[in-house]
Amino acid sequence: MQSPNRQKKLIINALKFAGLCVLLLWSVHLFGLLTDNSFSHLGIYPRKTEGIKGIFLAPLVHDNFEHLLSNTFPFFVLTGVIYYFYPKVAAPSFGIIYVLTGFIVWLFARPVYHIGASGVVYGLLSFVMFSGFFRKNLKAIVLALSVTVLYSGYFYGLLPLKDDISWESHLFGAMVGTLTAYIFKGVIEEDEIPKAPSWANEISNQEYFLPRDTFHKTKAERLIEKQMEEQRRMEEWRRSIDDGGSSL
Repeated sequence: MQSPNRQKKLIINALKFAGLCVLLLWSVHLFGLLTDNSFSHLGIYPRKTEGIKGIFLAPLVHDNFEHLLSNTFPFFVLTGVIYYFYPKVAAPSFGIIYVLTGFIVWLFARPVYHIGASGVVYGLLSFVMFSGFFRKNLKAIVLALSVTVLYSGYFYGLLPLKDDISWESHLFGAMVGTLTAYIFKGVIEEDEIPKAPSWANEISNQEYFLPRDTFHKTKAERLIEKQMEEQRRMEEWRRSIDDGGSSL
């Protein structure tokens, strides 16, 4: 159980980072509207040198307000979730998902400009989902089930149903998120460390009728211990007889 001060700090850090990311997305879009500029050329254009910059800039660029709004809420929520619940791995996970997704899109996607933060969103979503599968603790499983229910409709985005949607970004983002969850599955967060219940110490101090490891031993081991105990008693009995005889 985390202390209240640590929980407060984690919440503030998660909200701060998620809020700054969303603020950056909106600032870029509003700046483009105010200056009457389109930043689509900053997107990822696969296998072209000029498209490399899109690996870093494409998630900041959106076609219109509908496109931006569709990414804003899940981006904010999922970023906040990983920074609050997985603080040890949040920064490297976010970085891997952001950069590696764009790089794979640049390698394998269709030769058109790919823009928008949806690839990162799918990466974050996949990370939370598969962290529950790989970590297998209660917190991770509950988070995974929650986001699966909340964003179940996002699975359709993995299919090439519309030409004007970068389904490749969605698919590769989901793949990278899964890989990232696997890479960091062994990094245990503070609230994932198993702790003994408060009554464990009280029980450990009690006396028991049988030794605590009785049922962990095999039948053969118990038989050997019994024979050794009988042999020890026989030796003690013989010594007591010898001592009694010598005193006569």
